[in-house]
Amino acid sequence: MNLNQLHYFVTLAHMEHYTNAAQKLSITQPSLSHAISSLEEELGTSLFERQGRNVALTKYGRLFMEYAEEALDILDAGIKKTRAMTSERSGKVDIGYIYTQGSEFIPEVISGFLEANRDKKVEFGFSNGVTKEIVEGVKEEKYDIGFCSMVTGEKELDFVPVSQEKLIAAVPPEHPLAEKKSVRFEEIASYPQIFFNRGSGLRGVISQIFKDYGIKPDIVYTVDEDSAMVGLVARGFGVGIVPDAATVRSMKASFLEIEDLDYRRFIYMVTLKNKYQVPVAKAFTEYVKDYYSLKK
Repeated sequence: MNLNQLHYFVTLAHMEHYTNAAQKLSITQPSLSHAISSLEEELGTSLFERQGRNVALTKYGRLFMEYAEEALDILDAGIKKTRAMTSERSGKVDIGYIYTQGSEFIPEVISGFLEANRDKKVEFGFSNGVTKEIVEGVKEEKYDIGFCSMVTGEKELDFVPVSQEKLIAAVPPEHPLAEKKSVRFEEIASYPQIFFNRGSGLRGVISQIFKDYGIKPDIVYTVDEDSAMVGLVARGFGVGIVPDAATVRSMKASFLEIEDLDYRRFIYMVTLKNKYQVPVAKAFTEYVKDYYSLKK
């Protein structure tokens, strides 16, 4: 069974005449007859019965007609939707990003792109997670574009630096360091630490910083994302090193500059290499590269 057979069947059912239906379909009558016979053979029943020079649906033809028309209607809707979403002037872009980018960077980029492309009808889908989830989502084509940390060894992905964050220390409000504006790394590192889970792009970075200083961290808890870490810090479960982001600063903990830590966490736009992008997704990718790409 194929789509042509369904289309021929529905047309013949409406016109009830082989010659007229064949003319409308721009095929020969023998071709139409063969297609209907093949369909009846596959279904194991007669779909039409002769009524003089015309034909009419049998009981089972009427039953099959309901499903055939529904299938063709669904397919037609899918074709129209796909064309609309992949045209030069309209479509949807699915974006995945790490938590810290949701309050400022992502809204800024999206609003700037929409302002610059008022003539286009673009929808955006938003999801957030840790770096590992974002990278996997891009590879599985769940997301057209991701914004997260760099992941080494991902040869099928293109990473373009587009934003950066410095790292700061978070301590409980009543902590001995809470009244300070800044702290040395060795000071903050001497307290029990709340760390990011291994799926986070920052886990390896912070672990490497401790290693560079020759300090083994006392890890008491691990979390997936920044707000969860700062929430535990605020309740006195430990201290943590977090990105300096608006979402982090708004929480009830004390935040300190780290005096001797000159590190910037880069955020990357992630896309699949050599993979087709619908026009609006490609336009968005180029917009981000033009206005936000950084030199490391």
